[in-house]
Amino acid sequence: MTDYSQFAQLSPFELKDELIKLASSKSDQSMLNAGRGNPNFMATLPRRAFFRLGLFAAAESELSYSYMQQGIGGLPQIEGIEGRFERFITENQDQKGVEFLGRALSYVRDQLGLSASDFLHEMVEGILGCNYPVPPRMLRISEQITRQYLMREMVGGRISAQDVDVFAVEGGTAAMTYIFDTLKKNQLVTKGDKVAIGMPVFTPYIEIPELDVYGLEEVAINADPDAGWQYPDAELDKLKDPAIKIFFCINPSNPPSVKLDDRSLKRIAEIVKNDRPDLMILTDDVYGTFADGFQSLFAVCPKNTILVYSFSKYFGATGWRLGAVAMHQHNVLDAALAELPKADKDMLERRYASITTDVPGLRFIDRLVADSRTVALNHTAGLSTPQQVQMVLFSLFALMDENDSYKTALKNVIRRRQAALYAELGIDMPDDVNSVDYYTLVDLEKVSKQLYGEEFAKWITQKFSPNELLFRIADKTRIVLLPGRGFGTQHPSGRASLANLNEYEYAQIGRALRGMADEYHAAWRKGGAAG
Repeated sequence: MTDYSQFAQLSPFELKDELIKLASSKSDQSMLNAGRGNPNFMATLPRRAFFRLGLFAAAESELSYSYMQQGIGGLPQIEGIEGRFERFITENQDQKGVEFLGRALSYVRDQLGLSASDFLHEMVEGILGCNYPVPPRMLRISEQITRQYLMREMVGGRISAQDVDVFAVEGGTAAMTYIFDTLKKNQLVTKGDKVAIGMPVFTPYIEIPELDVYGLEEVAINADPDAGWQYPDAELDKLKDPAIKIFFCINPSNPPSVKLDDRSLKRIAEIVKNDRPDLMILTDDVYGTFADGFQSLFAVCPKNTILVYSFSKYFGATGWRLGAVAMHQHNVLDAALAELPKADKDMLERRYASITTDVPGLRFIDRLVADSRTVALNHTAGLSTPQQVQMVLFSLFALMDENDSYKTALKNVIRRRQAALYAELGIDMPDDVNSVDYYTLVDLEKVSKQLYGEEFAKWITQKFSPNELLFRIADKTRIVLLPGRGFGTQHPSGRASLANLNEYEYAQIGRALRGMADEYHAAWRKGGAAG
């Protein structure tokens, strides 16, 4: 018999590894890992376009030299590129992805008002990867297209894309790493400062501020599970404390997968306006594209907010490592840099002197770029250009999808999966207009109560710790759920991703959990203990 107490002191990611090890230990049953958020769906059309564009780009390179037999090409030329591309489209219009490239060129030229030749030249050079990223923060036209996508999806067009700067990074996790590092390097947060964190939250975001290198004091802003995982006013009012330098949250949340409602957005905006005009906000909005009518904190507090977005989940591109940091061109971080004490300014003058003669004019987002390459290597900073090209094609794919067909299809996929799980479990599926359903948080106490009543739920929670229940589930059913408490929740729960398995497998999970609940209920009625 497994001694589940041995897992009591493990960290969340150690727990994940042990849960997988336990669930996969018996070869007679297959494991169902609903713990990881890596989706099993992806956007194929912009990928097809990427590969077709690569073939065009290779041909463009070979036009420059006469050494094609040796496989040597040259730098592509902008002169005449639009005509050559139109001919490529015509000759290959039967190939999937090519027609998309033709429409994309028209959209860039006719809807965004950008030069078609400049766009094509940047895309061709970019996909060939034959030059350093210049500018290093993001390629010029690529930034313009990506910020159009971000402003449409994250703020509903409430902020002009022209007022926003974007830094292309290696996924959302790289963005967070760079931001915390630059905040510290620039004395905007120092050891002992308070950081408010919206709970529950992705576990590393609890752990990063606690590292010795930052030494920040965490203030939990706790969402209420009985209020649809929204933050009560009393919790948000903690942000009025002037000792809190920065508020960090994931919106929609992880693991509850719930977006901030209009009341919460309005409350935070009022606090910023009336009490904390200096408050810095860092929001990770990776799941926002799965929400209906999503509004980022960037929409209501643009000058206070650093927006982080990753293309990983929505486009099924975790391996591509595509993320973006967006900031308003007039923001409180740049204002705070201008107000630093002279000693700090002198220190920063020395830090950034190798890349500019105007260090005071170096904005926070450009310091991010420099710090990402230890300043001295700033000239080689920047996301690889082929990655930026794929980011642009993803952005154009969404911008051109006026009917949101792709978004609607993804929402239907994950919500059918959720319905299958709860139907087999035998309880009502959560119904919340603010839920995006990328994850579902299975509240073990509430499930027990709905199935067999309050007395049985009390017995379950008193007899087994939350983590022990998850290990028993892994051991007996070969199903991996991540512990909700590892994300900062205050009640026993398991997080199931609705993105990485097939519909019939979620039905299988529901049946297995119900079977286990039936077993424990039978043991409870007999006054015994299930093994």
